[in-house]
Amino acid sequence: MKILHLSDTHNMHYLLQNLPDADIIVHSGDISFAGTESEVLDFIEWFEKLPYKYKIFVAGNHDHCLFGETITGLLDNCFYLCNSGIVVEGIKFYGVPLFMNDILSDKYDKQISKIPTDTDVLITHQPPYSVLDFSENIHYGDPLLLQQVLTIQPQYHLFGHIHKARGIEKIENTIFVNASLLDNNYELTNNPILLEM
Repeated sequence: MKILHLSDTHNMHYLLQNLPDADIIVHSGDISFAGTESEVLDFIEWFEKLPYKYKIFVAGNHDHCLFGETITGLLDNCFYLCNSGIVVEGIKFYGVPLFMNDILSDKYDKQISKIPTDTDVLITHQPPYSVLDFSENIHYGDPLLLQQVLTIQPQYHLFGHIHKARGIEKIENTIFVNASLLDNNYELTNNPILLEM
């Protein structure tokens, strides 16, 4: 099964042309820039029209209009994961959003601690600490998230958030993928990353 992973499009999704074939497309957050409802609805309209069998997305820190909200009315093959999971053709996906309110209230650590141990593909917006998270001499990743991923060892951990740290890295049994499409100047410079299960 092929997974096309992208992140951090910040309203520039319409500029993406000739996307490669895959069975599943996964967007790991920052679909919007200002976090408005109209931006998110515009992304969903575009995302649902893409010719992929399954479509999955999580919210990033820019997508704050989704904080505490439930999205209804999505097509049957499109899934918004918010501290929730979905099984697609036997593969267990689980998604954790990044909302600043959760970090400030310490709910984020509780959400991370509840990631199921049988997760095959973990989707977060924030990277784990010290893995594809370095920019301007700072590691922006989360230490507890790293600990959880090393314990659970999903096949893939998909994320973004740190535009400058885009890349792929393998640690033990997990392949970590930061698929940020925009650079630090918020210019579309990268392509989505195609993965194989």
